Amino acid sequence: MSVPQEAIESLLEQPSLFKRLMLKDWAWAAIVLAATVFVFATYGNVMDAYEIGILACTAPGLIGLGWYWKAFQPYTLVVAAFSLVGIWLYGGNYGNAEQVFGLKYLFSSQSAIMWMSALFVMATVAYFGGLFADHEFTLKTASAITWAALVMGFTGLMVRWYESYLIDPEFGHIPVSNLYEVFILFCLITGLLYLYYEGRYKNRTLGGFVLLVISAAVAFLLWYSFERDAGKITPLVPALKSYWMKIHVPANFIGYGAFALAAMTSVAYLLKANGEKSGSPGLLARRLPSLELLDDITYKAIALGFAFFTIATILGAMWAAEAWGGYWSWDPKETWALIVWLNYAAWLHLRFSKGWRGTPMAWWAVVGLFVTLFAFLGVNMFLSGLHSYGEL
Repeated sequence: MSVPQEAIESLLEQPSLFKRLMLKDWAWAAIVLAATVFVFATYGNVMDAYEIGILACTAPGLIGLGWYWKAFQPYTLVVAAFSLVGIWLYGGNYGNAEQVFGLKYLFSSQSAIMWMSALFVMATVAYFGGLFADHEFTLKTASAITWAALVMGFTGLMVRWYESYLIDPEFGHIPVSNLYEVFILFCLITGLLYLYYEGRYKNRTLGGFVLLVISAAVAFLLWYSFERDAGKITPLVPALKSYWMKIHVPANFIGYGAFALAAMTSVAYLLKANGEKSGSPGLLARRLPSLELLDDITYKAIALGFAFFTIATILGAMWAAEAWGGYWSWDPKETWALIVWLNYAAWLHLRFSKGWRGTPMAWWAVVGLFVTLFAFLGVNMFLSGLHSYGEL
């Protein structure tokens, strides 16, 4: 299918990213660079070359993301402010977590993550309420609650990072090392990806569907926390004491979050398509976005997730070579990661080469979520191998 000449001309007429930047965007860049210099000046003497490299790459990444997605700028600044308040309230004493009001009820990692959990559930209810009532103010409120949940969740992770060093500097680590921490990361990444597309397409009616999978993750997180005391900060196992963890795990979970977003958008697609096919579209079919928009979000989410999952798989192989002496060992986790990769590679291949879209591809995206879920959680529950440190 050829691209209309008008569309090409419209794209060419759009100003470049740099021409769209305003004073506040340059101020954002200055703040990120200043923070980077401060971190290096404060902790550079205990950072190795790889950690310095990660820090150096993070700064332009944050600047570029803030320029491209303007809502990311205030979000990051609020998270930074709340995290610094939490660190300040600790005053270098981990025992303050139960003594200081602001920590006990707001800014300790456990308190912030509990707030995140409650706010995500509230947002799910508000999104569906706004959808069924066709009430724009309720939908806007749901968006605001989701932003608040994301602020508290990321604040919880940042403060938890600091807490790990307060407990014992020898096993302080970035909080992406176990199921408890990565479930939080999954909730945050999925929520951020959704809000990006919500802002891009200016449509809030999909929020309830995407927040459903986040609320399910929250339910597991709460069970795991209370039943297994998973919120406790523990030392890293030797295999995880690596700079690779800092880049492999986040890249992996951007992939997981994007795949979850695509699946829940596909659920909305199937409901709308079924309603339109029946000849008497129901409430959801009338109020959900067009099938074309739903299909476009699904495609873009899977393409984004596939790109990051590919990067994460390559990084994981390099990490395995360093930790275990080989790039690939057909460990259950590695095998299922390959299955996930092949699943979405086939989805994208048929989309590109055959032009497949519509209901079959939506069902495929939904099934793909269950394949991904098994690779993410099922392997840890039922199989053992080199990744056994992540089992339930």
